[in-house]
Amino acid sequence: VQPPEKPLQAEEWNRLRESFQSPGMFEEVMFNSMVRCNSPIDVAKSLLTHVAKTNGDIAYNLLVKYLALCVQQGQTSEICDVYDIMKIRFKILESGAYNLLIRGLSNSDQWRMALTLLEEVKKIMIPSRTNYESCIKAASRHQEMNLAFELYHEMLAKDLIPTLDVLQAFFDFSRGMKGAELQKELFGILLYLRENQIYPHKTLMRSIKLWFESIPGGNWRGHLTNIKDSGQCPVCNHQLEDSDLTEEEYNNL
Repeated sequence: VQPPEKPLQAEEWNRLRESFQSPGMFEEVMFNSMVRCNSPIDVAKSLLTHVAKTNGDIAYNLLVKYLALCVQQGQTSEICDVYDIMKIRFKILESGAYNLLIRGLSNSDQWRMALTLLEEVKKIMIPSRTNYESCIKAASRHQEMNLAFELYHEMLAKDLIPTLDVLQAFFDFSRGMKGAELQKELFGILLYLRENQIYPHKTLMRSIKLWFESIPGGNWRGHLTNIKDSGQCPVCNHQLEDSDLTEEEYNNL
């Protein structure tokens, strides 16, 4: 189904619906298509208005699909409006809607509202990794590093494994910032990588390098290199740790 390029009147939507092979599925299929084609918001809104006038209300799944389109386009005021409608109509929302709302709001100037929603989610379920990471990135972007780390530790305590993407955000947004506590937290991330033998990809590696070089009063220099088979670093001549298991560790395993 190809969505229209401009908003339609009620009779035009009705004509399209009647020509569709399964009229009962028309709105759902049309909204899916609008999300896929990234249709203009006013086109989607005209279908939503038509559904509301025809049925007297809008089904939950259609509101979520409209919300997905708003989030995709960063339409903050529309995201807030849909949330207001959903809050009145439905006592609680499911995780898909919360994921969209938190993601959409955390990327906007209303990012603190995403934190409020995260608290709401906590009352009814364990928030997803995505929920936490959206809020962590928002707090980091606004230089609220204490808040970002608080959420990060909360996330780890719930056994949610962070993506390298969110770990990179910590190093990117801490660049050039002072503070012993902040440094301690970032070294904590490096220890987390080391203890779990997680190897940073190129962009995270570059962010770690740039953060070290930006430490106020520090004199760090990072270099790309290839480690010798002996495990020695050609730049600083340090011997890398051996990751082989001891006999005791192997037996425990």
